[in-house]
Amino acid sequence: MIGRSFVVSKLKTIRISLQLQLQFGYLDSRLTMKIPKNKKQQKKEEAGKINETLGRIGQQLAQVADNSEDSSSDSDFEVVDNESLSEDEGSISESGMEQSEPSDNEDVVVSSDDDNNDDDDVGSAGDGDDRNGDDTSNSSEVDGGESDDSREVVEESDSSEDEVAPRNTVGSVPLEWYKDEEHIGYNLAGRKIKKKERQNKLDSFLASADDSKSWRKIYDEYNDEEVELTKEDTKLIRRLLEGKAPHADFDPYEPYVDFFAWDDSKHPLSNAPEPKRRFIPSKWESKKVLELVRAFRKGRIKFDDKPKEESNLYDVWADDSSLTERQGLTHIPAPKFKFPGHEESFNPSREYILSQEEINAHQLLPEEDRPKLIPKQFMFYRSVPAYEKAVSESFGRCLDLYLCPRARKKRINIDPETLKPKLPSRKELRPYPTTCYLEYKGHKGPVTSVTTESTGQWIASGSNDGSVRVWEVETGRCLRVWDIGEPVLQVVWNPLPELPLLAIAAGQDVFILNTGLGSEEEQKKIEELLCVETPTAPDDSDKNASFISWGPDDKHGGVRLKHFKTVSSIEWHRKGDYLSTLMPYDILSPNLNFIYLLIHTHLIGIRHCCEAFCLLSLCFCSFLNSLKRESRSVLIHQLSKKLTQRIPYKLRGLAVSSAFHPIRSIFFISTKKDVRVYDLLKQKLIKKLEPGVREVSSIAIHPSGDNVIVGSKDGKLVWFDMDLSSQPYKVLKSHEKDINKVSFHRSYPLFCSCSDDCTAYVFHGKVYSDLNQNPLIVPLEILRGHASAEGRGVLDCKFHPRQPWLFTAGADSVIRLYCH
Repeated sequence: MIGRSFVVSKLKTIRISLQLQLQFGYLDSRLTMKIPKNKKQQKKEEAGKINETLGRIGQQLAQVADNSEDSSSDSDFEVVDNESLSEDEGSISESGMEQSEPSDNEDVVVSSDDDNNDDDDVGSAGDGDDRNGDDTSNSSEVDGGESDDSREVVEESDSSEDEVAPRNTVGSVPLEWYKDEEHIGYNLAGRKIKKKERQNKLDSFLASADDSKSWRKIYDEYNDEEVELTKEDTKLIRRLLEGKAPHADFDPYEPYVDFFAWDDSKHPLSNAPEPKRRFIPSKWESKKVLELVRAFRKGRIKFDDKPKEESNLYDVWADDSSLTERQGLTHIPAPKFKFPGHEESFNPSREYILSQEEINAHQLLPEEDRPKLIPKQFMFYRSVPAYEKAVSESFGRCLDLYLCPRARKKRINIDPETLKPKLPSRKELRPYPTTCYLEYKGHKGPVTSVTTESTGQWIASGSNDGSVRVWEVETGRCLRVWDIGEPVLQVVWNPLPELPLLAIAAGQDVFILNTGLGSEEEQKKIEELLCVETPTAPDDSDKNASFISWGPDDKHGGVRLKHFKTVSSIEWHRKGDYLSTLMPYDILSPNLNFIYLLIHTHLIGIRHCCEAFCLLSLCFCSFLNSLKRESRSVLIHQLSKKLTQRIPYKLRGLAVSSAFHPIRSIFFISTKKDVRVYDLLKQKLIKKLEPGVREVSSIAIHPSGDNVIVGSKDGKLVWFDMDLSSQPYKVLKSHEKDINKVSFHRSYPLFCSCSDDCTAYVFHGKVYSDLNQNPLIVPLEILRGHASAEGRGVLDCKFHPRQPWLFTAGADSVIRLYCH
């Protein structure tokens, strides 16, 4: 079927052909006509005949278009009207630039007589038939010389774009090669395809704004033209972008068609009986098996036969070490004995023979630089004497072989960076104390202890000058001062905010004083709590006696607990009613002013004067009472009932410090070598932690209660995970000198340690609730600023209860506050 586009293309082809023939004068040479004598008459007749010819050609083409419209019922295109065709032909005739070209074999005869109209009609009709043939040939030339087969394929297609074959025949050649040329390629006839003038960006933008279908136009760079997509093309592209099938009629999920009816069939599709050969042993298989058995017996077929290794030729001049390396042996053979050189020849050249002066000069050289042999010349081989050093050199080589074994050790090249644990950045672990913000000055001696109030507004400090001071944290103002009269070893604030009490350990006494803070109602409760009616004296006859006397302290307005030995450490229970005291220098502690003599069952103490070296007194004491490692060194006091009790445990070492569990009824007691964990309710030992250090100095309990840090006298900080093991989880060698105190923060994942090297280390210690994940320990900051006094540095450190701040007490009588 012939479409509208085909007819229009033919009309365009005829117009172009007529323009070319009229322009180059081909029409005059091809038309054979009678030339009149008068020139004016000749011109009129010539123009008339040409118009008649063009009119007849137009009528024939219109008839072809009408026939094509009637024959193509499926075509939706519009057919060119005769009126438009006549108008186009009329314009062509008026311009005088378009004429048709006759056939090459026949001439068109135009007559001026009216009688010959019939003949002219016949000639015009024949001319029209020939013109169609010429038009076809011309159109084939313009379109690149298409063949008849290709034209038939184009006519069968319904798409107007499929009818036109690609004009550019360059193939897959990149168009960058034609960037500087005036053409873009060649057509089927081998002619150049010139480039069209492209619109600038402004013109293209205006055209796209005016044209509503501009988004459908695509530029074809190979054919140098714009192609407009149809609705079907856009639908196809959209379906491809959505991941669907190109055609909407295709159903990828159509139901499966079962070609067999399985419901009614009782037998399989093929129910042929088995052939007889299936039940008879195969004769050929038995022959094949016999052949294989015979081959196995004769050894022609072998199993697991390893491929023969080709024998490598031994290289005489190769190094023995390379052979050892190839064999992979750990033993390295000894180097071969060195062969004699030219200097050991029995008949060397004359230039090698030394004179007497050169021999004397060699004798003066050191033995390491002296040559082993002086060359000598012998005329005969039989006159060569034995080598003097042969036995000694052989013996030395045997010693080297025997005493110097040679073995290859594989060195593992490991990047040291891979061995380091992957720790988070310190910037991610902020906040933590880094800078000294405030200094509290007022003590005249080393500050031995510092403690913080539960709200964080006040701190208290004790010093060797016998004074206890209460400071305001933000301003550094000293609120109150107590003169105890003895060196203060430790100061601890009550953990309850409604009980602003201060426990002070000084000498053999423990003072519980009222700080005067809080409301009037709280002060009344405190006065009732600190009221002691009659002082209780120790009773040595009773085995369960407390050895502690409770009495009022009229001087400071509190309670005084008189102990029988020096109290070095005190610790409050989380409820604020119980207080533990520790006396490490128990009965067995040596007194420097006594010399102990063991006589049978009594211990004799002889007191002497160190200066006069004379005996002053002789005393007897009970040996049994002195050697008993009783638990009187650790006592627990109840403030509300004014009672004291000993722990029902026997310590196998000198107690150093103690602490209560922050959640459960568990009590920690550290000796110089280990840390013992006791259950107060069950009254038994739960666990024994072994830090493996020289001497334990202090301990601290994590707020969760499952982790413990231990400071030692050799500068090591030991972290224990009680859920993991009784052995240390981490051992940090942080300080160069003794660690005096360690402390945990109540709310932030921070812990610290202070030492006599005048530094305080701050660490990040995060404990996870997941038992499968170990605690994360990261060193954060080293705080400096304290000065050394009499070999002591930082004596105590405590965190602020609510802020990431750290208080340090030093031997230089200064308390420092470090903030983030």
